[in-house]
Amino acid sequence: MRKIAIYGKGGIGKSTTTQNTVAGLAEMGKKVMVVGCDPKADSTRLLLHGLSQKTVLDTLREEGEDVDLDDILKTGYGSAVCVESGGPEPGVGCAGRGIITSINLLEQLGAYEQELDYAFYDVLGDVVCGGFAMPIREGKAQEIYIVVSGEMMAMYAANNICKGIVKYADAGGVRLGGLICNSRKVDNEYEMIDQLAKQLGTQMIHFVPRDNMVQRAEINRQTVIEYDPSHAQADEYRSLATKIDKNEMFVIPTPLPIEDLEKLLIDFGIAN
Repeated sequence: MRKIAIYGKGGIGKSTTTQNTVAGLAEMGKKVMVVGCDPKADSTRLLLHGLSQKTVLDTLREEGEDVDLDDILKTGYGSAVCVESGGPEPGVGCAGRGIITSINLLEQLGAYEQELDYAFYDVLGDVVCGGFAMPIREGKAQEIYIVVSGEMMAMYAANNICKGIVKYADAGGVRLGGLICNSRKVDNEYEMIDQLAKQLGTQMIHFVPRDNMVQRAEINRQTVIEYDPSHAQADEYRSLATKIDKNEMFVIPTPLPIEDLEKLLIDFGIAN
């Protein structure tokens, strides 16, 4: 089983990208589990057609320690296994600790002993400390993919996440599998992110063009592949899924100084 964590700046489209990629893998016949590591618990809604899944932490709060696997897992599109970690009540406690609790419980209940090809962790924002770093820190994930765009803060977040990967690469064996560019239609975006990937020592594994079909599918609480399987955007996610499935490039990245990030913006986003 391959264990993959998806990171990136908050709002960059990690959950949307993850779920559409999982739909592509499921269409290929892969058995996938998605572990939502975000207190908003929105990492599986497209796979579950908008169903508000009861989170691991809510289940523990309401039912105590006597929890079965069936209490926290639901089956979504393409037989994807879906679980949401959840979080504490707003303003109370640490959401990162909720992720630690959830993943530990999944291990204790044998969630990873199912016949799975993939486990995906969809991780909140660009936070690489505490519980949010658990997929990196404790070897829960072997592969990291960073969702990025040609916007400065998205690139900054990607670079920061690479620093976290470097920190835990030896202890947990985690590696960077590549950058996924979720396009914002920034000037020279493809070339800029391709160059960023090269300077980090990795690859831009796929460039996902911006298309309103993604929004239309989300409004209908579905992935693009399910909502309109013949649309060109569905093929983009199929391509991304295939590239991840066949990927063999896993590296310890080389994070850039902030000056080099700014130079990328100037060289590709302003000068041209």
